[in-house]
Amino acid sequence: MSALDDLLTCLRFPSVSTDSRHNADTRACADWLVAKLTSMGLTTSLHETPGHPVIVAKNKHIAGRRTVLLYGHYDVQPAEPFAEWKSPPFEPTIRDGVIFCRGATDNKGQLIAHVSGLAETLAKHGDLPVNLTILFEGEEEIGSPNLKPFLEAHRQQLACDVVAISDTGMVGPGIGTFTYGLRGIACMELKVHGPSIDLHSGIFGGAVANPATIAARLAASLHDDQGRVLIPGFYDDVKPLASWERSAWAELGDGDAETLSLTGVPALFGEPEFTERERRWARPTAEVNGIGGGYQGEGSKTVIPREAFVKLSFRLVPDQNPEQILDLATAYLLSKAPASVRLEIKRGHTGQAYLMDPQGPLGKAAQRALTKTFGGKIALIREGGSIPIVQAFKDVLKADTLLLGLALPDCQAHAPNENFPIANLEAGIRLNQALLAELGA
Repeated sequence: MSALDDLLTCLRFPSVSTDSRHNADTRACADWLVAKLTSMGLTTSLHETPGHPVIVAKNKHIAGRRTVLLYGHYDVQPAEPFAEWKSPPFEPTIRDGVIFCRGATDNKGQLIAHVSGLAETLAKHGDLPVNLTILFEGEEEIGSPNLKPFLEAHRQQLACDVVAISDTGMVGPGIGTFTYGLRGIACMELKVHGPSIDLHSGIFGGAVANPATIAARLAASLHDDQGRVLIPGFYDDVKPLASWERSAWAELGDGDAETLSLTGVPALFGEPEFTERERRWARPTAEVNGIGGGYQGEGSKTVIPREAFVKLSFRLVPDQNPEQILDLATAYLLSKAPASVRLEIKRGHTGQAYLMDPQGPLGKAAQRALTKTFGGKIALIREGGSIPIVQAFKDVLKADTLLLGLALPDCQAHAPNENFPIANLEAGIRLNQALLAELGA
C-alpha cells in the first residue's frame, strides 16, 4: 500500500480515547499499527495498560549508533459537533489535495508520515542509520495518564539519546519549523452548589444565591480587563523570554493578521506589553473551557438552578509548577465564593512546560534535517499547546525531544473539518529520512 492508502486506512478508525464507546475502535487501530510495523521488519509488541495499549517497535540495535525514540499517538479527539463537518468525520475525504478527517493532523497524518519514511528506508536499505525505538500510545488526548508509569517500568527497554515527535505545527506552508518549547497545562472543574433542588425563581429569587450567577462571577474574577490573571502568585515563577526569542519571532511576519484571519475574531485581546505570538507561545493563561447550569431548553423555565459548573485550564510556561498553580487557583476561588454557596473543586490532568536549547548539537541536527526537507529559512518557535509526555521523557529517560511539526495553522485540530495536506505527508516522509540520517551521522 502507498503512504496515502495507509493514512486513509488509519484515519477510518474512530479511535476516540476519551469515549468508552470507541474502545474497540481504538484497540483495532492499535492492532492495525502493530501489523503494519511488523510487516516492515520491525520487532513489534503491544503492551496493555489500565487504559489503551502502548505499541513498541524496534529495529536491530547495534552498539555505537545513536538511539532515537520516535513517539506518536493514535488516539484522536471526539468529532462533535457533527453538524459542522462538511464531510463525515471518520470518512477521509480529499479536496484540492487536502485530506479532511478527524485525526488527519493530530496525530495520524504526522505519525503515518514517519512510518512511511521508515518503510521506504527499510525497503531500500534493509536497516536504518540509527537504533530506532518506536513508542505509539492511545491516550495522548486525555493527558497520557498511563505513559509515564510505562516509561518508568520500561526504562531500560526505552533508553535513548533523543526523542523525535511530529505533533506540533509549522508557521506556514513549506516553512520548516522547529518547536523547542511547549506550554504546560493544569486543569480543574469547579462546581457551585446552592439549594438542594431547583427553585422557583419568583418565590425564592432575592433570598437565595443563584449558583449560575456565582459561577459567572468566579469565572470573571480570574482576569483584569486586559487579560492579566489575577490569582495571587500566578506569575511568580514565570521564566522571562530571552531577547533573541523576541527578535526571532518578530521576523516571522504579521502574527496579528494571521490570527485574526484564522480565528475570525473582531480584534485580538491580551496582555498589551506582549505581542500576539509571545502571548500564545510563552505567556501563561487561565481559560474558561466550559460554563453552565440551569435550564438549557427552548423557551423559558424560571428556576434558580441547584448547581452550576465552570471548567478551567491553565496553560503554563517554564518554571511554573502545575500542582502549585492548582493550589493557588483553588485558594483564590474559595476566597471569592460567598458563604451562600458551597464550592466543589475537582483537579484534572497536568503537564509540565518544556524547553530545550535549539542551538545544541541535537538542535542543529534537527535544523539541518528541516533545511534538507523544506529549504529556505527555518523557524525556531515555542508553541502554545501542551504535550505533557515531553517533560516525562526528560524526567524518566533523561532525553531531550525534537519537535518537528507538520501541522499548518489552519489544520483545524480539535475542531470540525480537521485537515492535512497530502504535500505535508510527502514532506514528512522526507523529513523522517533526513532526520535519521543527520542523527545517525
